[in-house]
Amino acid sequence: MPYIGTLQICGNFTFCLLYKWLNRKPSENEKFNQKLCVLIRDAYEEKSGILGYRQMTIKLNRENEFQVNAKRILRLMRILHLKSVCRRRRRNYVKSTPEVTAENILNREFHAERFGEKWLTDVTEMKYGASGKAYLSAIVDLADKSIVSFVIGHSNNNAHVKSIPMY
Repeated sequence: MPYIGTLQICGNFTFCLLYKWLNRKPSENEKFNQKLCVLIRDAYEEKSGILGYRQMTIKLNRENEFQVNAKRILRLMRILHLKSVCRRRRRNYVKSTPEVTAENILNREFHAERFGEKWLTDVTEMKYGASGKAYLSAIVDLADKSIVSFVIGHSNNNAHVKSIPMY
C-alpha cells in the first residue's frame, strides 16, 4: 500500500481510517465527475484534440441536459492530461513580382527649389473597425512638403493612384 508511508509521516495515523477511506462509497459528485470524464475524452477524440477547456465546456453544455462550470472541465482535463492542439495561423501573403517598377528619376535627391518641380506619391493603408481597410493616396510637393492632392479608396491598385484629381 503506497499510502501507508505517506500517512505515517502525517502522524495520528490509524489503519482503521485508511481502510475506511479505501472502502468508502463514491459520492454523487465523484460519480458525476467520472461520467463527465468519459464525455470529455469522447469529445476530445471526436474533434482530434482541438478543443480546449472553454470550447469543451460550451460543447458539453449544449449537447447534454446539465450545465457545467469551465473550471471543473479545466480541472478534469488536467487530471486526464488532455491539452488542446494549437493550430498555426496561415499567412495570406502571396509573394509576387511588381507589375511596374518605376525608373529612379530622383536618384535620392529629395529637395526641390521651386513649387511643382518634384512631386511624390505614396499609398498608406489604414485599418478601421473589425476588418475594414482604407487606402490613402496622396501627392506631396517636395518644395514645401505640402499635400497637393489626395484620394481615399477601398482598394490598393494603380487605377486608385491615377484617379487623384489635380487642382
